[in-house]
Amino acid sequence: MSDDPNKGMPPRAQVRFDCLGQATGKMRNELSVHMKLPFEEGPFELATDEGSFHGGDASAPPPLALFTGGLTGCIMTQIRAFAKRLGITLNDLQVETRIVWDWEARGRVYETAPNAFEIDVMINSDDPQERVVELIETAKKGCFIEQTLGVRNTIRHRLKTGDGWLDV
Repeated sequence: MSDDPNKGMPPRAQVRFDCLGQATGKMRNELSVHMKLPFEEGPFELATDEGSFHGGDASAPPPLALFTGGLTGCIMTQIRAFAKRLGITLNDLQVETRIVWDWEARGRVYETAPNAFEIDVMINSDDPQERVVELIETAKKGCFIEQTLGVRNTIRHRLKTGDGWLDV
């Protein structure tokens, strides 16, 4: 194993994932996710569905479950990867994540807003608490999803039309 865990990577890079979703069934969506940059991985085949509230069959996790799992998995991955890189012992790792959204009826539809993101980290380590705190702080900075949630983002939506694309 190389002494440099970043060997082969440039000092800066973009990481890009693409997802193609296809509506199937009542509310089920089949998703094909590909990592495109800085190298290619995938496809990763996923599905989402909704329960009876939205008229689905609950044949797959709802998107919010995947979102919550993605955030939890992201911080856990960074903790484990960076523990190796920083030489910190992990005897055991558990993470409990709670995400709360506000929901408000608006006629026949509803609007939502984020309310709280809480991540409890339980690490059993032989290292001093200061080193474990350093590990968590470092992992927070390396977690793509946590970093995305921590800043205001512009999300662009486009509708495919007969004349091209329409910004919505």
